[in-house]
Amino acid sequence: MKIRLAVREERYEELRKELEEKGIEIDEASDLVLSETGKYPDYLSVREADAEGLRRHIPTEDILYIESLGHTVEVHGNSKTYETTERIYQLQNLLDPKIFLRISNSVIVNRSKIRHITPTFSQKFILTMEDGSRVDVTRSYYYEFKKAIGI
Repeated sequence: MKIRLAVREERYEELRKELEEKGIEIDEASDLVLSETGKYPDYLSVREADAEGLRRHIPTEDILYIESLGHTVEVHGNSKTYETTERIYQLQNLLDPKIFLRISNSVIVNRSKIRHITPTFSQKFILTMEDGSRVDVTRSYYYEFKKAIGI
């Protein structure tokens, strides 16, 4: 059996050793995920978008936003774009809701990485992120976004 660990970094090695002793293989590409209840991971397991199969862990604090584009989920970091095998709804449940906010069916943003909020006339917002990229808060998430941000 292969599983992926989505736990705090300080627990990762301890759990990895214990599971491997019981014959469970740790594989960052596995669809089965073991995560801590009530705890949120310090990193995401991703694959570099420009390199074949090169997997790494990026700290969640470095994530600007996550975007689902068809069957591909891109994680936009401070300087690079990565891909993950997880679906957007899985990431929404995995990441800390105090830090990450869903703003459309296809985008989750890191609240602390929003540089500017521009309202539009059609019950939408355009968010400018730290790197200058822009993402839209759609109508269906408009009131939820306003409440979460406090506007």
